[in-house]
Amino acid sequence: MRFQLIGVNHNTAPVEVRERLAIPESRLPEACKKLTEFPGIDEGMILSTCNRVEILANTKNGSGADLRAFLKNYFQLNSADLDKHLYEYHEQEAVQHMFRVASSLDSMVVGEPQILGQVKEAYATARAVGAVRAQLDQLVTRAFAVAKRVRTETAVGSSSVSIASVAVDLAKKIFGNLAGKQVFLIGAGKMSELAARHLLAHGCASIFVANRTYERAVSLAYKFRGQAIHFEDLHNTCDRADIVITSTGAPHAIFRREHGELFLSRRKNRPMFFIDIAVPRDVDPAMNKLDGVFVYDIDDLQQAVASHVADRRKEAERAEAIVTLEVERFQARIQTLDVVPTIVSLQDHLETIRQAEIDRVRGRLGPMTPEQELAVEALTRGIVNKIMHTPISALKSAAREPEATTVIDLVRRLFNLQEKRAAKSGGSGETN
Repeated sequence: MRFQLIGVNHNTAPVEVRERLAIPESRLPEACKKLTEFPGIDEGMILSTCNRVEILANTKNGSGADLRAFLKNYFQLNSADLDKHLYEYHEQEAVQHMFRVASSLDSMVVGEPQILGQVKEAYATARAVGAVRAQLDQLVTRAFAVAKRVRTETAVGSSSVSIASVAVDLAKKIFGNLAGKQVFLIGAGKMSELAARHLLAHGCASIFVANRTYERAVSLAYKFRGQAIHFEDLHNTCDRADIVITSTGAPHAIFRREHGELFLSRRKNRPMFFIDIAVPRDVDPAMNKLDGVFVYDIDDLQQAVASHVADRRKEAERAEAIVTLEVERFQARIQTLDVVPTIVSLQDHLETIRQAEIDRVRGRLGPMTPEQELAVEALTRGIVNKIMHTPISALKSAAREPEATTVIDLVRRLFNLQEKRAAKSGGSGETN
């Protein structure tokens, strides 16, 4: 395996750091291409959500790649801004982390279902631009299977605790009663849509929807029997809402302190609750200093869900055991695949020698009966099989051990298989 992973998440970096590393969906294809063009990287995938930005790579020739340098170059950051927040995993640890992320064991709310969809979207984007092909494809598709097994065999995702349910709890604390409250949904993110659905289910009266693409706002408003608002009219209409859920993907805050002051003035100081799920943030933190404006960003929501985690701990432990087992199985499978080309090359090499020797002596032996032909075939094939038995057994045993690469290289040298290996690997991408 030659896997590397580097990133930041809600545990290692506050939202003000994560928002500097966030990559909008529109820029992900270009970012994936740049990643695979970086020295030492053969395949790559980027996962960018409100809670994490991670780079997963399959490196060339086992030499590794400086993923920290890629991050610094791509985002134009210096070491002091970045290094203390980063985590980095190699080989088996990278596989385990990927399985845990897809299974929602590394999420802010353990068991939430959104992360698996986000990983699938990141995978589809990278695959579409040719950044994911061979071994990385095997790793990510296996991560999907592991996530399915975790969700099927444990109750880790059965609890009702989610960002959406926490948003409802916070809104109840602020307003006391949600009956008749107006909700404004800004952006078309799945998490914000889910939060809006929960709020309406708990008594909120109606919903307004604004999105940069007006047709999307109309479609979403139709789902909630609400009203679509043109994005350019956002600041003129937002004061009509008691609860604002925003997740736009804008590079800068769309709500600043002066907007909050204007809203409060129009509302005659009736309170407003902002749920800012965007990274980068849509709401300037200075808005929270206004009396009557309550702003919760994604990190605030994390703190709110922390008290709900205990009831999932036992199921999470069961899920972790599944992940550990699946990591071991994946590692064994990948290592076995590593020796397959060498076994095939050895079989081809010795079969070529066997056929050449039969052809060389056939003229001297003269015409042979069918029985004699079968006898020569059985004799020579038996000799070749006995010669192959020991090196093939050694290769299969080594596949489960750390010294697999050393044994593969030794067998190739002993049987002069280097040239065949080079010829086979000279095509497009990995063959295993």
